[in-house]
Amino acid sequence: MASNRGVVYVGPGKVEVQSIDFPKLANPFGKKIEHGVILRVVSTNICGSDQHMVRGRTTAPEGLVLGHEITGEVIEVGRDVETLHVGDIVSVPFNVACGRCRTCKEQHTGVCLNVNPSRAGGAYGYVDMGGWIGGQAEYVMVPYADFNLLRFPDKDQAFAKIRDLTCLSDILPTGYHGAVTAGVGPGSTVYVAGAGPVGLAAAASARLLGAAVVIVGDLNPKRLEHARSVGFHTVDLSLDATLGEQIEQILGTPEVDSAIDAVGFEARGHGHSGSQVEAPATVLNSLMEVTRAAGKIGIPGLYVTEDPGAADAAAKHGSLSIRFGLGWAKSHSFHTGQTPVMKYNRALMQAILWDRINIADVVGVQVISLDDAPKGYEAFDAGAPRKFVLDPHGLLKTAA
Repeated sequence: MASNRGVVYVGPGKVEVQSIDFPKLANPFGKKIEHGVILRVVSTNICGSDQHMVRGRTTAPEGLVLGHEITGEVIEVGRDVETLHVGDIVSVPFNVACGRCRTCKEQHTGVCLNVNPSRAGGAYGYVDMGGWIGGQAEYVMVPYADFNLLRFPDKDQAFAKIRDLTCLSDILPTGYHGAVTAGVGPGSTVYVAGAGPVGLAAAASARLLGAAVVIVGDLNPKRLEHARSVGFHTVDLSLDATLGEQIEQILGTPEVDSAIDAVGFEARGHGHSGSQVEAPATVLNSLMEVTRAAGKIGIPGLYVTEDPGAADAAAKHGSLSIRFGLGWAKSHSFHTGQTPVMKYNRALMQAILWDRINIADVVGVQVISLDDAPKGYEAFDAGAPRKFVLDPHGLLKTAA
């Protein structure tokens, strides 16, 4: 039997590259399926969402094979697959979706009704997302392949842009979804909370959508420096000046048209005294303060139903102290949930191929080997201004 290796969560704060089973055309319960394909993984990315699990902040079981941001080459196709062939290079949306249920047909592929017996929505290598094996590995199986996979039109062109195209599986559509649901359009003023890869992808998406001014806020000086280097205004949330005061220094007004939460539930308080204290609702509350009346707030940042490591008892069960009355008084619109990647990825692929967005440079893509994945997790957790991309077979290195 062919060999396979993958990145495995082995306990809080620790991952290892281990030998894992070679994928089969079967679902997580062992039932044979013919609508899937097996991919040789071309690239697979470390995501901030993975870090929540690795930190022990979810109910993820030890032994979970991680990885939901996958680009691959088709090496085997099931009997029922009609539109894909061996040798195709494809992007894998992180959502596992059947294409047949009501929500899939309505383009809400993040909450597919048929791929997870526990709840709506499935994903690869993620807690409570249906048991689908993750793709931080050498090989991976993708079900419902005709529906799920985005095939790149030209192999040589794809490898020439592979550092950018690897962002199509999650981070770029997620940032774009945050910007779209925040109502960003030509001339908008936009505030993005978080200068990590998702925040920078949201900022780049806002710029693609025609925003006049994009401001990114964070506590991490290295990430803020990188955000400025790729053309965004920044605010330093470790300062005692309020967010509104810092926005006013840039815009002349303390409010923006649109705001995006790219931080999620592991947020820290603002100011010198609060920056080391976890405050899971602080981002949402600050966004309501700085978003204009009748403005919109997009929330691609992750929030969970169970957080064993939360700072207070309520947050352990996903209950946060949100100033909902403020949002109501200002007639805000909020949009949450998993990004329906397929709603955006084809158009964003075209934007990449035709040089409308240089997402790899914006988010700081750094290609590393599969064996260096533990080091990548460690550096990412320490706040490195990088998007670590794993290269299991050395194909990106060869392309470069």
